[in-house]
Amino acid sequence: MVEIDVAAVDLGASSGRVVRGRVGPETLAIETVARFPNGPVERADGLHWDLPALLEHSLAGLRAAGPVASIGVDAWAVDYGLLRRGELVDLPWCYRDARTAGGVERVHARITAEDLYRRTGLQFLPFNTIYQLAAEPRLPDADLMLLVPDLVTWSLTGRAVCERTNASTTGLLDVQTREWDAGLLALVGLDAAQLPELVDPGTLVGGHHGTAVVTVGSHDTASAVVGVPMTDGDAAYISAGTWGLVGVELDRPVVTEAARAANFTNEGGVDGRTRFLTNVMGTWLLSETLRAWATSGWSGDLTALLGEAAAYDGEVTLFDVQDPRFLPPGDQAARIADWCREHDARVPDGRVAMVRSIVASLAEGFASAVEQAATLTAHEVGRVHLVGGGAQNALLCRLLADRLGLPVLAGPVEATALGNVLVQARAHGTLSGSLEELRALVARTQRIVVHEPHGVAR
Repeated sequence: MVEIDVAAVDLGASSGRVVRGRVGPETLAIETVARFPNGPVERADGLHWDLPALLEHSLAGLRAAGPVASIGVDAWAVDYGLLRRGELVDLPWCYRDARTAGGVERVHARITAEDLYRRTGLQFLPFNTIYQLAAEPRLPDADLMLLVPDLVTWSLTGRAVCERTNASTTGLLDVQTREWDAGLLALVGLDAAQLPELVDPGTLVGGHHGTAVVTVGSHDTASAVVGVPMTDGDAAYISAGTWGLVGVELDRPVVTEAARAANFTNEGGVDGRTRFLTNVMGTWLLSETLRAWATSGWSGDLTALLGEAAAYDGEVTLFDVQDPRFLPPGDQAARIADWCREHDARVPDGRVAMVRSIVASLAEGFASAVEQAATLTAHEVGRVHLVGGGAQNALLCRLLADRLGLPVLAGPVEATALGNVLVQARAHGTLSGSLEELRALVARTQRIVVHEPHGVAR
């Protein structure tokens, strides 16, 4: 049996890691060889990413991974770095920085939301790259713009490319042709010469100390969707981490007015698929709440707290997890209390009640998004795959199954890394076939917990 070892650099908005994967026709195993923190750096002018630190951590992780056949990089979407003569103009902005509001106003003074959606198929998020660039004073000083995963690939190989799945999140890509929209580039003052070549997942970009560097679904959700073990056409997926990305996979985009009004996006997937999804606030709400409590002296255990929340039999308040107040860092429990008072709802009393309220509200937000995706696409949903860190939250999975009346298949937790290494292995010829065949390997080799409605798990 032919097997191959590859390395995945997986960068998230709250942490990063390097994973070593072994892949063969009946083998799919990964090991995290390095894990490191990531988070916005606050300066006088706003929130930025410490890209040099991320690169340093990534290189250390690749050294720890040892000899591999190739390297693939995935990361979060929309954020970018500007280069001039091969040097960063400044640290990349963080999408949570408040400066983007001015960019939204500038863009929509020149194009309507309806026209922009028809051209890009992209949901409205105030931090989409198009809005960030419209508020970017340093753009004229740059000769190249690279999205975060492409910055890492460039640092490894010296070659600048832009992988299409992440390019599709910018609001600058034509949703039908998957090429740059010249009119939208001009609208934000971006010259086509400032953008690199567009490439697809599975492209050999170059080498790093003799090791091939191959593009994957460089938007981490694109890699995660590859790693979802959905081998039937009736599934919806939720990639649950800092954000919950909820949707279905399609062969072509849906750019109806109803889809725009529901704020669903058409992002590029591997093999030309369309990821029709919407962003729902994810476990960020829970992690930020725990962080604020820890700052105030709480030293409890999340697992124990979730267990107590699962057994909680008091009144549970549901709140709107999509309220914009929950986007910035801060004391989310206090913001939830404010939301409850404003809406004449009961404020959760104590930490256990608060955690139960957060998890139940996330389940409601996810369930509503699944139902909307099915309606907007006439896509029959008979099961829901939940991957990522949220798959470990049994309470969330149980509440979601009960709310939808559908089985929730939880796992794999490491779907993003699995999708990354699968695309690399196929590029080498170790694996072949469609996404469904790659996903069948995931289903055969990874642990999946099935949560049936009414709380039964198997």
